[in-house]
Amino acid sequence: MAAPPLAPLRLRALTKRYGAVEALRGVSFEVASGEIFGLLGPNGAGKTTTVECILGLRRPDSGEIFLGEIDALAHPEAAKQRLGAQIQSASLQDLITPRQALKLFASFYCQAAPVERLIEQFALGEKADAPFASLSGGQKQRLFLALAFVNQPSVLLLDEPTVGLDPRARRELHHTILGLRAAGRAVLLSTHYLDEAEQLCDRIGIIDSGRIIAVGTPAELVARSTALPRVSVRTTRALPAAVLAELRNVAVLNQAETTCLLATPDPQPTLAALVKTLPLHGIDILDLRVQQPSLEDVFLELTGRMYSSHGDKPEASP
Repeated sequence: MAAPPLAPLRLRALTKRYGAVEALRGVSFEVASGEIFGLLGPNGAGKTTTVECILGLRRPDSGEIFLGEIDALAHPEAAKQRLGAQIQSASLQDLITPRQALKLFASFYCQAAPVERLIEQFALGEKADAPFASLSGGQKQRLFLALAFVNQPSVLLLDEPTVGLDPRARRELHHTILGLRAAGRAVLLSTHYLDEAEQLCDRIGIIDSGRIIAVGTPAELVARSTALPRVSVRTTRALPAAVLAELRNVAVLNQAETTCLLATPDPQPTLAALVKTLPLHGIDILDLRVQQPSLEDVFLELTGRMYSSHGDKPEASP
């Protein structure tokens, strides 16, 4: 029986220290072909250091990085032929056009993708000959994705690709990223956006303080949470204590003026009770919704603190 094919990207026990700070502490995961693997964590968790080690921009203190059968630490140049990357804070000269940039980057590789195909694939036709400075944020990000794809890599590393984009540009870029997965690429998506990870990723590795603390599909991770569903109700006036006392198997998590957040193991009876009881007290419901446990709850249970997309410390650097 033939052995299963090697995953395009494999990390084993990666460590990296900056002085007294342990940026990576035994990071291990794999990314398969046709999979978007999300590296999810607050700023300062170790995401960018992990990406930089894979790209060869930093050398880990210990551990292994493989691109298919290639040992990336022993043969970095060969590994780079398998990699495409869109990193944070990327930029180009103001006057260069997307077509010129793609031709320039294509000249670095023996088997580059056709420039015109990339322009079409990443919806850059309207701005193909416009100066870089005139592109919108979403167009710039699509160009950087196209540049990452010039060498037709088997593995794509996307480090916070939607930071600073407006909602429409984010949606467009999400569609493009899903297209890369459909094309069979292995995609490593580093993000601190919980909703982005949940929407795009087949599997997620939650990283915190340099450690991978959980790996699974979004549904699997949420299923591990012991958090109860929450019912959020906004009313014309604050709910009296007598009304809340009538609700069964309900804990009041927060009450701020006319908005009340309730935890309950079974939301349906709670919803029915609110709809029936509140009008009897002369209280109208303005908004009523159920919130299921989320990745934020998973992070809280795993770390003992609330998730912050801003993070509480920057990643250290030499």
